[in-house]
Amino acid sequence: MKKYFQFDELGTNYKREIIAGLTTFLSMAYILFVNPSILSLSAVPDLPNEMRMDQGAVFTATAIAAAVGSLLMGLIARYPIALAPGMGLNAFFAFTVVLTMGIPWQTALSGVLMSGLIFILLTLSGVREKIINSIPEDLKYAVGAGIGLFITFIGFQNAGIIVNNDAVLVGLGHLTNGNTLLAIFGVIVTVILMVRGVNGGIFIGMVITAVVGMFSGLIDVPTKVIGSVPSLSPTFGVAFEHFGEIFNIKMLAVVLTFLFVDFFDTAGTLVAVANQAGLLKDNKLPRAGKALFADSCATVVGAILGTSTTTSYIESSAGVAAGGRTGFTSVVTAILFLLALFFSPLLSVVTAPVTAPALIIVGVLMVSSLGKIEWTRFEIAVPSFLTLISMPLTYSIATGIAIGFIFYPITMIAKGKAKEIHPIMYGLFVVFILYFAFLVE
Repeated sequence: MKKYFQFDELGTNYKREIIAGLTTFLSMAYILFVNPSILSLSAVPDLPNEMRMDQGAVFTATAIAAAVGSLLMGLIARYPIALAPGMGLNAFFAFTVVLTMGIPWQTALSGVLMSGLIFILLTLSGVREKIINSIPEDLKYAVGAGIGLFITFIGFQNAGIIVNNDAVLVGLGHLTNGNTLLAIFGVIVTVILMVRGVNGGIFIGMVITAVVGMFSGLIDVPTKVIGSVPSLSPTFGVAFEHFGEIFNIKMLAVVLTFLFVDFFDTAGTLVAVANQAGLLKDNKLPRAGKALFADSCATVVGAILGTSTTTSYIESSAGVAAGGRTGFTSVVTAILFLLALFFSPLLSVVTAPVTAPALIIVGVLMVSSLGKIEWTRFEIAVPSFLTLISMPLTYSIATGIAIGFIFYPITMIAKGKAKEIHPIMYGLFVVFILYFAFLVE
């Protein structure tokens, strides 16, 4: 095993890899509880039950998808990169596709499955690189930052910090409300942990917030910590049953959005973490095809189980910082996700005020890409700004992407740089024009 994972060549050992795997797990364990909360739309009151995914089933699907994805990445690509259902993509799934567009979650899962299958085909054929290269770097950065703003907005809503205001659409909530105060406390604690560089700061912040909530009587104390694994039956295989419902232009936009965001997340994470670990050779990523294949397979597995898109996690950088250099780190993380299956009773204490700080802090991390956009070039600044600001204001990641991808050809042509626009971007321009013409009600 040491030879397969190249321990000697990369200067590592079992102890270091195990510690790295544990560090990565703690850094991303929050997704086990945040993902079920988001996909079940638990923070949205008065919704019909048929619009909500079963929290227990999503918890199980999240843990297994993360375990399978991390295991594939570790064994096939041999990178210290863990996977789990992605933040941003789960928000798009729940708040845009299901809540705003009114698409049943069962059909949305079919869309995730389709995006994963397309991802596999594009990876195996090599077309994936051409598509990614056709989209300007600035728009990629804008998409990431816009998703960060959107997630933060959802976090503020869940916390009760931002509430509905009929006069001006949104306004400041009642900051003296117990749950809102608990969420604010959680934000402060998590920020301090992150500033201090504590590994797993987001997860630890959630734990501290939940404990304080229980002591203050705002959260019911669970009767047990370890329990049986929740059944997958409410979500398992549903993506196959509703697969025939995705072949229309409305779902085409949804599938494309799942695909694009997964593209950007995966490519950016792989390069960033591999570079940190010193695994890049001549500025190229060895075994990149295998890493992308593992990522796309994880999305397919996750969709079948019953969760939104599974993708590579930038939190893997915490494990690399702890000494992880090989795929064995990811194998350890996968095992820990499987063990976490038995802690489902803790779902009851992960209320909206507990998850809100995690959403807000993840948003902070995602908007860091803003600094990479060429704001001094107005033809770039306009589509980039419209992309990132439209996501929270329209409550739709897809709409933000559509607006940005429409304005990019317009501003570039106006600047006299039509030849710099890739033909694929012209095709996407037409697709998103149709999106607004026929989909937006």
